[in-house]
Amino acid sequence: MKPIKFVSADEAVKVVKSGDHVHFSSVSAYPVILGEALARRGDTGELKDVRIHHLHTEGDAPYTHEKYNGVFFTQSFFVGANVRKDTQSGWADYIPVFLRETQKLYRSGVLPCDVAMIQVSPVDKHGYVSLGTSVDATLAAVECAKTVIAVMNPNVPRAWGNSIIPADVVDIWVEDDTPLTPAKPAEPNDVDLKIGEYVAELVEDGACLQMGIGAIPNAVLARLGNHKNLGVHTEMFSDGLLPLIKSGVVNGLNKRYRRGRIVSTFLMGTKELYDFIDDNPGIYMTDVKYSNDPQVIGKNPKVCAINSALQIDLTGQVCADSIGTKFYSGVGGQIDFVDGANLSEGGKAIIAMPSITAKGISKISPTLTEGAGVVTTRNHIHYVVTENGAVDLYGKSLQERAKLLIKVAHPSAQEELDRAAFERFGPHYMAINI
Repeated sequence: MKPIKFVSADEAVKVVKSGDHVHFSSVSAYPVILGEALARRGDTGELKDVRIHHLHTEGDAPYTHEKYNGVFFTQSFFVGANVRKDTQSGWADYIPVFLRETQKLYRSGVLPCDVAMIQVSPVDKHGYVSLGTSVDATLAAVECAKTVIAVMNPNVPRAWGNSIIPADVVDIWVEDDTPLTPAKPAEPNDVDLKIGEYVAELVEDGACLQMGIGAIPNAVLARLGNHKNLGVHTEMFSDGLLPLIKSGVVNGLNKRYRRGRIVSTFLMGTKELYDFIDDNPGIYMTDVKYSNDPQVIGKNPKVCAINSALQIDLTGQVCADSIGTKFYSGVGGQIDFVDGANLSEGGKAIIAMPSITAKGISKISPTLTEGAGVVTTRNHIHYVVTENGAVDLYGKSLQERAKLLIKVAHPSAQEELDRAAFERFGPHYMAINI
């Protein structure tokens, strides 16, 4: 193994040149001190037209701010809260891409990667480090980058799987001992808990779960304590899964891909979660190429893919990335897992969401808002769950879908939705009996 010499973050980022493309590792593995150092370098006037790419990152993203116009331009693969305002204002941008293909952008050469900035665990006795909580597209960036800068941090867990890489692939080393940014578990409200009950009723013993982070996934997980032999193959998970693992409800014995192990590509949660995955052979952190491949996902029986939406129209079109023309998040892995669940023997693709927004706007609407994007098409849609119940749209006609969706819409919106459906489909709609 090559000898390791540490330099300061400010010294490390001097390798970045004007016109370079820079990748940051994701979520809690985002190397904060490198991002801050890069922003300081931007203040010097030495750089221009540096493109920055990443999935969701935790913490501040100073390089997206208006003051760096012409210096940095962020083109993220997902619009997280820390870049949302600047993306909607045009000071940053978004690359629409299936999560499974983020790695392909680098490996195919569609996007260059001049500098990969990552955060890793300390070197083990065999000369390896771990990418910890962020494998996703970061592994591909490391493979393709001309220069790899790594922050060695003892708080990064030594995760197994594709997360383990040789220390020798790193060109420049920086030290830091800042704790990883935690994400506190969201507390479900009464609406979330009711949605969780309906979703849990759809989950069979032996099912393989995919879920994200937030109040609804936590509400679902809290209702699965009496289930048996559940598995997990997901793009990410958080603390809500830990009680089910520790109680033995999640054991992966019914899985056919990585049987007995939990498969994920990135993580976000508290220190308890990060400590749990540290040196844990039961957690397999994998390249997003595999975690989000529908064909791989579909190898497991009874895949339950639980995702959310910003809006659904009466034909079953799901918008999950924008509010009208304003991008709010991204495509992410929703369609990867919807496809995977639909390929799975006994699989169920589930869209779970409250029926109404905090501002009193129905999330089930006659049509999608002008400019809204379709993430999951009406051809893909199966189950839709709100606090008012669960409906299965698969194999249903347009008029039948409208009737079903109105049943689970908020009561305050049902009359208006029914009127819109009648105007759209004509008199026969009234005779539909579901």
